[in-house]
Amino acid sequence: MAGRAQPSGPAPSGGAPGLLPLLLLLLSAAAIIPRGDGQNLVTEDVTVVEGDVATISCRVKNSDDSVIQLLNPNRQTIYFRDFRPLKDSRFQLVNFSNSELRVSLTNVSISDEGRYFCQLYTDPPQEIYTTITVLVPPRNLVIDIQKEIAVEGEEIELNCTAMASRPATTIRWFKGNKELTGKSEVEQWSDMYTVTSQLVLKVGREDDGVPVICLVDHPAVKDLQTQRYLEVMYKPQVRVSQNYPVQGLTREGEPLELTCAAFGKPQPTDMRWLRVDDEMPQHVVVSGSNLLISNLNKTDNGTYRCEASNAVGKSHADYMLFVYDPPTTIPPPTTTTTTTTTIPTTITDTTATTEPAVHGFTQLPNSAEELDYGDLSDSRAGEEGAIRSVDHAVVGGVVAVVVFAMLCLLIILGRYFARHKGTYFTHEAKGADDAADADTAIINAEGGQNNSEEKKEYFI
Repeated sequence: MAGRAQPSGPAPSGGAPGLLPLLLLLLSAAAIIPRGDGQNLVTEDVTVVEGDVATISCRVKNSDDSVIQLLNPNRQTIYFRDFRPLKDSRFQLVNFSNSELRVSLTNVSISDEGRYFCQLYTDPPQEIYTTITVLVPPRNLVIDIQKEIAVEGEEIELNCTAMASRPATTIRWFKGNKELTGKSEVEQWSDMYTVTSQLVLKVGREDDGVPVICLVDHPAVKDLQTQRYLEVMYKPQVRVSQNYPVQGLTREGEPLELTCAAFGKPQPTDMRWLRVDDEMPQHVVVSGSNLLISNLNKTDNGTYRCEASNAVGKSHADYMLFVYDPPTTIPPPTTTTTTTTTIPTTITDTTATTEPAVHGFTQLPNSAEELDYGDLSDSRAGEEGAIRSVDHAVVGGVVAVVVFAMLCLLIILGRYFARHKGTYFTHEAKGADDAADADTAIINAEGGQNNSEEKKEYFI
C-alpha cells in the first residue's frame, strides 16, 4: 500500500499512533447513529483510603449501543469501550457492556484524587463526572507526658500528636472510662494535617496505675488509640484495727492487742506508736506495727496513735481506749413472804410481783466475753429492770402490812362495841294520855316513875 496518505495531526493522548484511523472510523460511525433520546449517564462519587482500591462505574439507562469512554482528571482516555489506551496498569476493566463501563484503580494515592469523566457518544454527546476522594489516616500517634512520676495533688500536662492525616483528625481523651476535654491545635503542611491535643490533669492517689488514652476519630481508620499509665506517689494511708478482744468491750484485767496497717507509694518505711497528750505506759509492749497491753486498768484510758511516713509525707490514725469495769455476776434477789391465814390475797400478790425480777436476773450474762458493744445497753437495761422489780416487791410488802393492820383494827373495834351494849330507861309518864291538862299529866308522871317499863336502846 505504498503511497497511501497518512492522516496528519497529533495522536490521541495516551494512545498508540496506529489507533488514529480506528478512532476516526468510530467517530464517523457515531455521527450517523440516530440520536439517543432518553439516554442518561449515572455514576457515584468514590471515597477511598490511600492504598486501597477505587471502583469507577459509568452506567447508561435506555442504552442504544452508543460508545462509552472514561477519562481521567487530565482528560486523558482511560478506557474507550473495552480498550485501554492509557498505559497505567493500575486501571483494570471490571465489566463492559452496552449499559455499563466499570473500571478499578488499585493502590490509590493522593495524586489520583480529582474528577473522572464518563462520556457517551450520542447526538448531542453526554458527559457526567465522578469525584474520587482519597483519605489518609494518621501515620503516627504519640503521647508525651510532662512528668513520668507525679506527686498526689500535682497538675501534669499530656500531649497527643496525630501526624500527616487527611482530613484533619479529631482527638479525644479518656482517663479509664471517663472522657476528658483537651485543647487541640491543627497545622497544615501541603495537603496533610498534623493535630496536637493538650490535656492538663490534676492527679490523686486513686489515679496511680490508671491509663490515660488518646483516641483518634478519623474516617480512614477505626479504634486508633495509644495510652500511657499514670504513676502517682502519695503519702501513707494508716488504719488501726483491734485484734483482741474481737469486737468486744475492753475490760479491766483483760488484754488488748492493736495492729497498725499503712499503705503508700513508696511503701512507708517508718512506723511508730505513741500516746496522745500523755506518756506511753511502761507495761505497754510495742513490736513493729503491733501494740499489746496484757493487763488493762483504768490508767490506760486515752488515745493511742499510729504514725507512718514515706518520701511524700506523714499521716496517722488514732484509737481511743476506754477501760470498763470487770464483769460481775449479780445473784437473783430473794423475797421473804409471811403466810397468814387472815390475808391470803396479800401473799399471792407479793409473790406475783417479785417473779419477773428473778427472771430478769437469770438472763444476765456471766462473763465479759458474752458481751459486745451492741449488748452493753441491753445488759444495763436488764439490771435497771431488776432493781425496779425489787423496789416493787418492797412497796407491795409495806402495803400488805398496812392492809393487815387495818383489818386487825376493825376486828378489835367490832368486838369492843359488841361487849358494851347499854340499857337505858325512859321517863315518859304512864297514863299521861288520860290527863285533862298538862299539869295533871306532870303530876301523874312524877308519881309513876317507879312503875314505868324498861326500854332498851342499842348503840351501833
